[in-house]
Amino acid sequence: MTSVSSSILTALGAGSGIDTASLVSSLVSATKEPRQTAITSRQTLNTARISALASASSSLDTFADALNSLLAGTGYSGAPASNDPSIASVSALPGGTPTGLPAQIEVRNLATSRTLVSAVNANTDAASGAAATVGTGTLMLKVGSGAAVPVTITSANNSYAGLAAAINASGTGVTASVITDSQGTRLMMKGPTGAANDISLTVSSSTPDASGASLDQFAWTKASVPAGSTMASAADPADAVILLDGVEQHYAGNTIDGAIPYLRIDLNKAAPGTSVTLATTEPTTSMRDLMVEFVDAYNTLMKALNTATSTGTDSSNAGVLNGESSIRDMKRQLSQMVSAQLSSTGAYKTLNDLGVSTNRDGTLSLDTKALDKAIAADPKAITQLLNPSVKTATNIGLAGLMDSVRDNIKKDGGPLATTQDKYEKLAKDLTDQLDKLDTQMTNYQEQLTKVYSAMETRLSALKATQSYLQQQVALWTKNDN
Repeated sequence: MTSVSSSILTALGAGSGIDTASLVSSLVSATKEPRQTAITSRQTLNTARISALASASSSLDTFADALNSLLAGTGYSGAPASNDPSIASVSALPGGTPTGLPAQIEVRNLATSRTLVSAVNANTDAASGAAATVGTGTLMLKVGSGAAVPVTITSANNSYAGLAAAINASGTGVTASVITDSQGTRLMMKGPTGAANDISLTVSSSTPDASGASLDQFAWTKASVPAGSTMASAADPADAVILLDGVEQHYAGNTIDGAIPYLRIDLNKAAPGTSVTLATTEPTTSMRDLMVEFVDAYNTLMKALNTATSTGTDSSNAGVLNGESSIRDMKRQLSQMVSAQLSSTGAYKTLNDLGVSTNRDGTLSLDTKALDKAIAADPKAITQLLNPSVKTATNIGLAGLMDSVRDNIKKDGGPLATTQDKYEKLAKDLTDQLDKLDTQMTNYQEQLTKVYSAMETRLSALKATQSYLQQQVALWTKNDN
């Protein structure tokens, strides 16, 4: 007999005339398919629920992020502007909305830097570009109260260009350039702006080269110009001086980020006695437009949640999240936004006060007449209610309210996170169940194969015995005749 391990199914088909291989396959399928179908049906539903939950979470993020982005734009807050940008121009800084505007600024002085220039070296051929040498050794470059930094010149960089490159690479903020014209060559150095950022250049070591050039010619300090130096000061360092709303302020640079919160002021020209107005342009989009967009976006989100949780006419067309408590909780928290307090003072404190109401299906309606009346009565109060220039715990604005609702819905351990975790675990469990079913059915098939193989062996033996007895009976009957 053929061994079970080598060819079970082939062996089953021999001897009895019964297609036992097909019989085993049918029995395994009859046992496996109902259980597999039940598991895969649960998988399909569970996958749909995971997808729907992810979509709901993503839609909530999209709504909140879009609202934040919308209100951060200048369309709703206005853009900072100057009435004379040739004297002082302004731009918004990230992180907030400029406060304290309008403001008056007078630019009395621009910040300047120390500028040094060496004597002309007439040995340079301007036409051919032949470079004069400067000597070798080390100069010590210092800015303000900072540490002196060595500037080293060797035979490899013994030129005006080499000296300028070494100064620029010193990391001190001092810039150097080489000027070559019909007179010859000279070195120009410029330090950082500000009265506290004066520069000095002293000689640490100096070796004249073959041409007699020496680094001593570039030494310079404000206190005393060393002997042999040819450097002269072309400009003194000074702070920028402004008068902002009557208060004199000094800055080391001409770009000021700290005078007014979230506002950058670029000083472009000194104009003593001239007052420049810094203000905010009128928003190009009104609070009325904001409320219309908010209600539309809110309703889009709520309708999607309603579809996902709908009961349908029966279970076949019900929403995949029908009965899901976490989505009910999301809808409940969203619906509470209309009555949530956005401000603790004033006649208008909630969205309800601005004409927003909740429909039976959870969507919102906006009474534009009531909104227009509120805006006409106190436009500044409505603007600060919905989009405060400075958010506080009691005046969080519409975007702040949406963020708090979003954070509460999606918090760790909350209903949404717990439900998502539950369905993710179920997905893994259902996959494990299918793997286990495959293993069980493989074992079941092997057991059936062994049983029917043994049966086939016995049937074969019985058929052999039957054939022998039939032969004997036929022989006996013949002899009796």
